[in-house]
Amino acid sequence: MSEKPWGGRFSAPTDEFVEAFNASTHVDARMYREDIEGSRAHARMLGRQGILSHADVQTILRGLDEVEQEIEAGDFTFSIALEDVHMNIEARLTAKIGDAGKRLHTARSRNDQVATDTRLYLRRRCDDVLARLQTLQQVLVTQAKAHADTVMPGFTHLQSAQPVTLGHHLLAYVEMLERDRGRFADARQRMNRCPLGAAALAGSTFPIDREWTARELGFDGPTANSLDSVSDRDFIMELLSAAAITAVHLSRFSEELINWMSAQFAFIDLPDAFCTGSSIMPQKKNPDMPELVRGKTGRIIGALVSILVTMKSLPLAYNKDMQEDKEAIFDALDNLEGSLRIFGEMLPGMQVRRQRMREAAASGFATATDLADALVRAGVPFREAHAIVGKSVAWCIAHDCMLESMPADACAAIDERLDAAMLAQLSVENCVAARDHVGGTAPAQVRLQCQRWQQQWENV
Repeated sequence: MSEKPWGGRFSAPTDEFVEAFNASTHVDARMYREDIEGSRAHARMLGRQGILSHADVQTILRGLDEVEQEIEAGDFTFSIALEDVHMNIEARLTAKIGDAGKRLHTARSRNDQVATDTRLYLRRRCDDVLARLQTLQQVLVTQAKAHADTVMPGFTHLQSAQPVTLGHHLLAYVEMLERDRGRFADARQRMNRCPLGAAALAGSTFPIDREWTARELGFDGPTANSLDSVSDRDFIMELLSAAAITAVHLSRFSEELINWMSAQFAFIDLPDAFCTGSSIMPQKKNPDMPELVRGKTGRIIGALVSILVTMKSLPLAYNKDMQEDKEAIFDALDNLEGSLRIFGEMLPGMQVRRQRMREAAASGFATATDLADALVRAGVPFREAHAIVGKSVAWCIAHDCMLESMPADACAAIDERLDAAMLAQLSVENCVAARDHVGGTAPAQVRLQCQRWQQQWENV
């Protein structure tokens, strides 16, 4: 029983299966840097407050440096008997430096320790995601600028709706990713409060300086309530919510890339390095990476649901259920970062079949709305114009021709206000160029938006 730091209360050893079931070392060992960073700050604070001697603090700091070096060199063995990364590091520290190591845990609990370590770790991961998001935005803006005047069909209900430019389409995802960046930045700001010093749930009887410790660890300040400090996991819920929304955006984009690469669309070709073949069909080139990203989205959404369900009925303060939080958030962020990396490295090599896109944009009567607008400009009420164009489309379907090919006598037969000259202006290029306003699909607007994004990043 002496191996357990809490073993004094117990007279029988822990069941072997229970010991393995209880351990989280296989999950939280990745937080060793944050655990050591938090312990350094805690030890310095204890020394500043006269709770530990200067000699003990120096010995602890030296020992923590050595433990960190052992872990990074691969010379450290994590034990499930010690349950988690925190106890593993403390046990090794104590083995190296003796009694000074036993004093490190003065005025703290694993409850505030793990809450602090998790925030430190997720703060860094948040920064990583923010950087990946901006990298993908920059890739998309580069592609959007190159395809500012590449005409493609815009869809609603996956039916041809109105022509747009590929640049405009790609910039839609830049806007989504910017909102994703905002959500991650907001979550990072709210989590940046330090729980250390809350101890198990009620605070400490020692004269600790939580403000100093928070500043030392780069937090905006200490958490304000000791009970909330050790039982709060909404910072994880918020991060997972941001991750799930970002993943959904990537999944929607994945679906489009998968469709666009099919023989039926044939809009694009993705780089060979991001595709695979078939074990039986030699002609196949499968867009596996977008498909995997689409699949990972379900996993990330599942992580959000998992933590919400875990926390929904927990009383204050800490409960062992909360140990399940890290596996969910770690897995979600790993998969989200991987997905963002895939997109950031895959899209620069995407080949666009401009002519095929243009042909598709010209099909499906995608210019019908522009014809209705032309009638409105000629004085026809919109609802009447809508009906006239609907009849014109029906005539074209029956006679297997496009709107711009309708003969004058057919126009007059439908409505005398339908001028064949209007039809002559219905090229897809004219249609996209006409939408020359903020947020419109006109090539001029796409280029302005690309310029705005590039200037925004340059000024940061």
